[in-house]
Amino acid sequence: MKFMIYTEDKPDSLAIRQASREAHIEWLYGPSDIKIDIAGPWLDDEGVMRGSMLVVDAENKQAVLDWITQDPYRAAGLTAAVTINAYHWVIGAPD
Repeated sequence: MKFMIYTEDKPDSLAIRQASREAHIEWLYGPSDIKIDIAGPWLDDEGVMRGSMLVVDAENKQAVLDWITQDPYRAAGLTAAVTINAYHWVIGAPD
């Protein structure tokens, strides 16, 4: 099942994001039952990273919740909010 994960960073936390970015990316590439389809930061109107958006494939929402709590961004105190919803990929989905 596909899920969309949308996170928002705490205000004025770009330095936290930059300091923990390498660990975050290593974690994303690490072994997991979660398959990542797309992932990247979303940007504010000035082009500054303010959060993340991912589309993942997982057994269920609880698996995604368990997985996202291990994110180094969260451990670093970057994350203000996380939204996880089931997702139906229509346009641009791989064959």
